[in-house]
Amino acid sequence: MGLGIAARYAEVRRAVDEACRSAGRDPSDVRIVGVTKYVGLVEARILHQAGCTDLGESRPQELWRKAEAFAAEGLRPRWHLIGHLQRNKIRRTLACGPLIHSLDSPRLLEALDRESTELGVVTEVLVEVNLDGGPERTGVAVDAVRGLVETARSCPGIALRGLMGMASAPDDGGSGDAAGTRARRQFATLRSLLEGMTHDGLAPASMAELSMGMSGYWREAVLEGATLLRIGSALFEDPAAA
Repeated sequence: MGLGIAARYAEVRRAVDEACRSAGRDPSDVRIVGVTKYVGLVEARILHQAGCTDLGESRPQELWRKAEAFAAEGLRPRWHLIGHLQRNKIRRTLACGPLIHSLDSPRLLEALDRESTELGVVTEVLVEVNLDGGPERTGVAVDAVRGLVETARSCPGIALRGLMGMASAPDDGGSGDAAGTRARRQFATLRSLLEGMTHDGLAPASMAELSMGMSGYWREAVLEGATLLRIGSALFEDPAAA
């Protein structure tokens, strides 16, 4: 299985590099975040050793477990928390030093800033944007992003690094091409949001990351400027990985 994971990572990396060049982009500007939420420590370690230096988890508890195990072996990937973060799990999560992709409310921002300040750290975050507007989806409404960014800029314990968004699930019975077109349109919305805030001086130069595109839609994400691709199922044998 180990050779399989390494080979799949190399194949995905080659495909991403090729897509970047076709889009006129520098492949070094796009990082793969290997999403390890459905695999164990052994598989995650193999992926890291294959060259995937960014690893992502959806559940804080699993992030803690893997980060502590890796650190005990002297391995320190760049950890990413890509799922929802409850306020009562903030302190232990911050000890792992992840890039948090899921800042989605003023209440979470306040709690992150308070805990970070008490710990004497600066926490790097992405604002999660609800791109399809569905009430069941997490993330800040598109028209509320600027307000949250403006508030976050005044928080000493927070470093804004960019935006994160997820494409709508292809649940309308349409073709794959239609779903891909919709995903690209939503990613374009995320890019335009960041470009607009940068143009207006609201987003600092350090707020340049766009986390978008999973195993199904990463090509569309590359075309729309993604800098972080959250990929799981293409890297592992488990077809349920995301």
